[in-house]
Amino acid sequence: MKPTPSGKKVYLDIVHQLRDMIEHDGLKTGDKIPSERELSERLNVGRSSVREALRALELLGLIETRRGEGTFLRDFRDHQLVELLSTFILQDNDVRCDVLHTKQLLEKDCLRLVAENRDLHASGLATVAEMLENDYFLTEEEFLKAIIFLSKNRLLTKIWVILNQYHSNLTSSKPLSDHEFPKKLVEALAAGDQSKVIQIYEEMQKLSKLP
Repeated sequence: MKPTPSGKKVYLDIVHQLRDMIEHDGLKTGDKIPSERELSERLNVGRSSVREALRALELLGLIETRRGEGTFLRDFRDHQLVELLSTFILQDNDVRCDVLHTKQLLEKDCLRLVAENRDLHASGLATVAEMLENDYFLTEEEFLKAIIFLSKNRLLTKIWVILNQYHSNLTSSKPLSDHEFPKKLVEALAAGDQSKVIQIYEEMQKLSKLP
């Protein structure tokens, strides 16, 4: 096992190792990943730390746990919807703005859901806050993705993933260099203050447009 960087939680280091392992093993979406016990032995770490790392990956939407079956790499591809959206985009050059606007509407709805059910998402929000503190998120997109997956609304999340994929192809990802607004957003979500959440989110979007 790699030495854990000072000041960081063990499980965050394991998260990075797991992502490297998935890439090294050539695992694809839908593939089953090793069990907690196998990962613990392979990475030479405790099972509780592996469990926390898997939870973080699930929070980011990278894996899903199926009761009685195991843990699998997540696949949000919906070929019919992708094909429909592709056709729509190719037929209208001005639709990029519509994609961005719809994506932002979905993000606001997901944020409201998390704030509305803050008690259910308290541990997840705490994990996101800790990952922010340890500079885990490299881009604003990664941060928002973690929050959106917390909403537990599969349909909204599935549509967002597809829209975000198209939007990412059209624009470069914004580095998450300033953690002030993301931290405020997590705090507002934990407090269940929906109006404050949307206000902070909109301020983040304005900053994202700056060069």
